[in-house]
Amino acid sequence: MLARALGCTLVGIQARVVEVEVDISPGVPAFDLVGLPDSPLRESRERVRSAIRNSGLEFPLRRITVNLAPAHLRKEGPGLDLPIAVAILAATGQVARDRLGGWVLAGELALDGRVKPVSGVLPMALAARAAGKAGMLVPAPNGPEAARVRDLTVLTVDSLAELAGWLRGQAELPRPDGRETEVVAPGETLDFLDIRGQQVARRALEVAAAGGHNCLLVGPPGTGKTMLARRLPGILPELSDAEALEVTAIYSVAGLLPPGVGLVRRPPFRSPHHSVSAAGLVGGGRVPRPGEVTLAHRGVLFLDEFAEFDREALEVLRQPLEDGAVTIVRAEAVVSYPARFILIASMNPCPCGYGGDPTRPCACTPHAVQRYRSRVSGPLLDRIDLQVEVPRLDWRELEEHPAGEPSAIVRERVVRARALARDRLSPSGLALNAEMGPSHVRRFCRLSRESRLLLRSAYERLGLSLRAHDRILKVARTVADLQGSREIEPAHLAEAVQYRVLDRDPAR
Repeated sequence: MLARALGCTLVGIQARVVEVEVDISPGVPAFDLVGLPDSPLRESRERVRSAIRNSGLEFPLRRITVNLAPAHLRKEGPGLDLPIAVAILAATGQVARDRLGGWVLAGELALDGRVKPVSGVLPMALAARAAGKAGMLVPAPNGPEAARVRDLTVLTVDSLAELAGWLRGQAELPRPDGRETEVVAPGETLDFLDIRGQQVARRALEVAAAGGHNCLLVGPPGTGKTMLARRLPGILPELSDAEALEVTAIYSVAGLLPPGVGLVRRPPFRSPHHSVSAAGLVGGGRVPRPGEVTLAHRGVLFLDEFAEFDREALEVLRQPLEDGAVTIVRAEAVVSYPARFILIASMNPCPCGYGGDPTRPCACTPHAVQRYRSRVSGPLLDRIDLQVEVPRLDWRELEEHPAGEPSAIVRERVVRARALARDRLSPSGLALNAEMGPSHVRRFCRLSRESRLLLRSAYERLGLSLRAHDRILKVARTVADLQGSREIEPAHLAEAVQYRVLDRDPAR
């Protein structure tokens, strides 16, 4: 007796449809699972056996062979429990085979037959649609997630017994609620209105949000660096449909999607501790998993105490900052994860933290300051567009600036600036000024004679690299967009140059 069912397995943040073949033949009772299953999947034999019995169905005491095709592709996770169990029931004639048709099944089985939610249902639903399948059967908590995929019929399942009744034509399965659930992203409820003073840093973060630029905040402890960074998501525009689908798929694969959520609409905000490993930051492991840079895709990655991170972990950021993606090569798989994020980092000016502080003297020697700064390499600093000083404010400045501008007003300017950049760059397939390559910079960042002389002076005086030269032009282009200007004026270029504080005085 032979029966087939369809399931899915994850490869990176994408999914592949898997054909589950079950053959039941006479012989000594056995349950063999072939087709490169991983450890959790091999354990599905015990879950499937108990789930079938405890659902009032019959588990055959014969030789059972389950093949997961294609055989060369490694299968992982418990999401194939449900198609394996259904294929066994179909092979023994307990449910109708013809009703399986082109339905793709996903779900983990509890020992009592309940169908539990699994990670990665959204990319599975996308794979099912791409393969031209009729629809998908998923656990009820995963229903809103799968329902976000258009032109795919989705039904939800609570138990194996309920599914068996549907396959026999004795019951109907519900459709998931198509309404989206609002997700409150970290930092969304924090408002720039809370910030007093620090006009330069506030303006720098507005520029970073408008152009997608990376930013480093340098200043003594307690000056508001972390407070500023955590309010950046509040001035970012809501994700588009395509971006939301992309981010939701990442969080679904990582198992971080809240139950019942359809799409993540707000840009994510990730803030790993400085003890994070290189693999934790960019992804990895024996079976590759997305890291923090991928979880921050289309959002913000905040690295507090930047110089305290392991140097090896920081250096692996260089590729994703440049390419917007991470490729991980393992013996078992080669996967590529998207990683287009805004990096916001903060650090003290020196080991004691009080370099340049007007009220507390710095106790660090020049050698100690240089050694501290060298923890962040020059090539990595070169990839950070904005380097901004966040000084300690005196009482008069606090009184003159009792409250900051609301995030809603800043967000409006950011949205307008992004719209200008998108209209200009869309023929090139780009959306943000920070994504421009050298050819785009030459095309879209043309300067007047006065502006060229200003940039030449800064280039020679600060000893800038070619990469820093181009990044200044990108920032100047964003400053011009914020002011609605088609041309880059000398004032826009001067503002961009002032955001290179470490280039002006790298020993500070």
